[in-house]
Amino acid sequence: MNKIKLKDILIKNKDFIRVLEKRRTVREFDPKKEPTLEEISTLLWATYGITEEEYKLKTAPSAGARYPLEIFFCNKEGLFRYLPEENSIIKVKDGDLREKLSRFSYNQDFIKDAPLVFIIAADFYRTTSRYGKRGERYVYIDAGHAAQNLMLCATYLELASCPVGAFEDDKIKKTLETDFDPIYIIPIGYPKS
Repeated sequence: MNKIKLKDILIKNKDFIRVLEKRRTVREFDPKKEPTLEEISTLLWATYGITEEEYKLKTAPSAGARYPLEIFFCNKEGLFRYLPEENSIIKVKDGDLREKLSRFSYNQDFIKDAPLVFIIAADFYRTTSRYGKRGERYVYIDAGHAAQNLMLCATYLELASCPVGAFEDDKIKKTLETDFDPIYIIPIGYPKS
């Protein structure tokens, strides 16, 4: 086997390189600092915002542009759903759900300690109606794209995040009182100093 030495990175924007280098999974959040509405707006748009009006294309790619994902977040005030077409949020449930989300995620305490907890959920039918059983795989791939956008944006904003896939699906779904299937839970906040 011949080794080939790779060349320097061609990306001229050093901010982008720094974001990639800095992104780490963090499980300890500063309890005294909460992300602002502007930061939350930026995180939501980066995750699944509209980037092209005619076809309603989004920041994350989607198989066949089916866009099966629904983005939720909760904080101490309640549960909110992102409406990308309007770039707005709607409060869907009052009360702090973070402790329940933590408990139903096999007692991963950092979830309840994070000021924000994002939930990426999906309507599988939007994709499987076109692609059949294989569409299930595409939904999970779509969720990975959106989650990576969210975590890279959090890093850019000097926030920390931790992707969580270990949770009891039915209990999370019941807690959210939604028909959408949860795929990812991603706590976000300022890292503990």
